[in-house]
Formats: sequence, structure tokens, C-alpha cells
Amino acid sequence: MRVWYAAYGSNMHRRRLRCYLRGGRPDGGALTLPGCRDRADPERSIPLLLPGVLYFATESLTWTGGRAFYDPRVPGEIAVAAHLIEDSQFSDIHAQEMYRPPGVDLDLREALDTGRCALGSGRYETVVCVGRYEGCPVLTFTAPWRCRDLPGNPPAAAYLRHLAAGLSATHGWSLETIAGYLGSRPGADRRWTPESVAALLVARPIHDLGCAE
Repeated sequence: MRVWYAAYGSNMHRRRLRCYLRGGRPDGGALTLPGCRDRADPERSIPLLLPGVLYFATESLTWTGGRAFYDPRVPGEIAVAAHLIEDSQFSDIHAQEMYRPPGVDLDLREALDTGRCALGSGRYETVVCVGRYEGCPVLTFTAPWRCRDLPGNPPAAAYLRHLAAGLSATHGWSLETIAGYLGSRPGADRRWTPESVAALLVARPIHDLGCAE
């Protein structure tokens, strides 16, 4: 089954996503990923705007700053890159996000039927189905808690640059729009401002980000 994987973090950028698909270590990251059983690139990648909010919390082993999460229950709008992939790839990406070896297919039936499924209590073990696009379900995963249930944690600069690269490549946003969006998200606003994000992106261009295989 093909699904739209709605990426709202660093996997918005296709070159970064290849670390999960083919294996490798992302620029600025600390962990090397094993890759998926099916290493093919997405058939397509499209920009979507979904209801909810992007926020940053907990501590990433890869980036050492806050992780990106999605709360669909908060009024607002979140920008995603929807990648058309096989459900086995979605399962293997999820496993790697949880620092587990890939190879086990997720049971997505409850998420497809009800719009939400808790696979466990972990940070990315809540699968959300936000609807369908061109006949295929739009799926993502996030935390079980609400945006304001725990203190925010600002993301590391390297992580922000990957998110900015994804927003630029997928949505075609200007640097000013990207900086305004990222610098104002809950958790990020504990350290970053639109002005400081813009300065980061000017000082270190985002066009060359990728994955060391």
C-alpha cells in the first residue's frame, strides 16, 4: 500500500530523507541510520498545509537540541512535505526514529479507521492519519502528549537548517518566511527569534545539506 508520509521535521528535505531510506548520517547529526528494506526514493513529494502546530521538546540524540513534534489539536497550520512511499518504508522510517532496527511492518488499521493510533507511549509512537490525498492516506507520527504538557526545548542550529532546507525545497518559501515560521514555533521561541534564524540561514547556506552514506 502506498501512503503519503507527512514529514514536518528534517525529513521534509528529500536529501535528508535519503538517510532514512538508504542509510547514512545527516550533515550535523551524531547518529548513522541503517536505512529501509526498500531504499527507493519517494515516487513524489508535494507541499501540504495541515491543521495543528509544530513545536519542539525533549532532547534529540542526533542533534542535541529539541525534537520536532506535531500537535493536531492546537489551532494553527503546519507545513509538511508529503512523500509518496510504500507502507513498509513508513514503518522502517518510524523504527529508525525510535532508534530501533527496521524490518517490522506497523499495523496501521486503527489509524486508517479512526484517524489516530497509539502504538506505545514513546515520543513518536502515535500515528495520525489526517485524511487522504489522491486516494492514498496521509500519515505521520508524533508524541502522545499535548504541545503544552511539557517544557519546550529549542532545536539545535544544525537541525533548524535541515528544516529550513525542506521548507525551501518543498514549499518554495523565502528566507524571511522560513525564519518567521521556525523562529516563532513553541519551544523554538525559548532561544530563537525570526531574526536569529534568518541570520543563521544567511551565515550557513542550506542548499548543500545532505546525507553522508
